[in-house]
Parts: sequence; structure tokens; C-alpha cells
Amino acid sequence: MTAISVRRAQLTDAPAIGAVHVAAWRNAYAGILPADYLAHLDPAREAAGYAATIRSGEGVFVATSGTPGRVIGFTTARKARRDTLADGEIQTLYVHDDFRDLGAGRKLLAHAGAWLKAMGCETAFLWVLRDNPSRFFYAHIGGQQSRESSIHWAGTALIQTAYVWDPIDRLWTDPAD
Repeated sequence: MTAISVRRAQLTDAPAIGAVHVAAWRNAYAGILPADYLAHLDPAREAAGYAATIRSGEGVFVATSGTPGRVIGFTTARKARRDTLADGEIQTLYVHDDFRDLGAGRKLLAHAGAWLKAMGCETAFLWVLRDNPSRFFYAHIGGQQSRESSIHWAGTALIQTAYVWDPIDRLWTDPAD
């Protein structure tokens, strides 16, 4: 079994985070977003954005595996920007396809949830595209489907679904307990 560790992201992780982001989008959103858009995703541009997020002090965590620790997934979290569904927001969660179903996503969300709680958040939410095949993971780990909304991305009309954890502790406890 592959050992997976989670830690706070460092600026030096930004290129690997950008690469995971692009790989995950190309897989998860194939057939959902235009192929041309996905083909032109740029890991360096994504890395620059994540470097800014890391510098901002928001909660950015990476899952690593192997020696040295290869970044195989990441999550970003922050206090919600506006009156929404909860006071904490999970902005992103992506795991490289080769490491799915090994617990990395659950570990990443647990770290993000604990960080949000330390920032004073009592609840958390995230949005996921309704057509994303990974959306069922969020319900499996205790997220409650809350609402849907329409968005436009890459010239495509999409429906996104919000999942809420109330209380936030549900992000790191087994819903079967």
C-alpha cells in the first residue's frame, strides 16, 4: 500500500500543484468542457496562481507519496467570501488519477477542515460540477447536497452542486460513526 502524507503547501510545491490541477481537469472534465480548452490548460499558469494563493496565507495542503514526497494531490480552503452556504469554503480538491481511492482526498479534506475550524469556521461547503464523476465522493464522506446553480465556463453552460458539512467536524469524521 502506498503511504500518503499531507502537509501545508510551500511555494516550491506550486509547479507540482499546477501539474496535478491540469492532469485532474483533463481527466475529470473530458466530455464536459471543450477539448480545445482542456488541451490549452497551462501547468505554469496554474502554478503561478497557486503560488499566489500559498503566499496569501489561505489553507493550501498537499498530499505526497514516495521519497522524496511527490505531490499527488492538493486542496485549497478559505473563509467564505460572501454570505453563502457556510462560513468556510473548500475551493479545490484534486488528486492525481494514479492515486485515487487510496485515501488522499479524505486526508486532504480533513486537513482543510481542521484549518478552517482553527480559523473560526463552524461549517464548510464546496461546489462541484454536477457532471463530475467524483461528485459522489463528497456525499460519501458526509457532505449534504444543498443547492444547484448554473455557471458558464469555457463558453459552456454547466450546473454545479453545493455540498455542505454542518458541523465542520464532519469533514474528518466517518459519517458511518
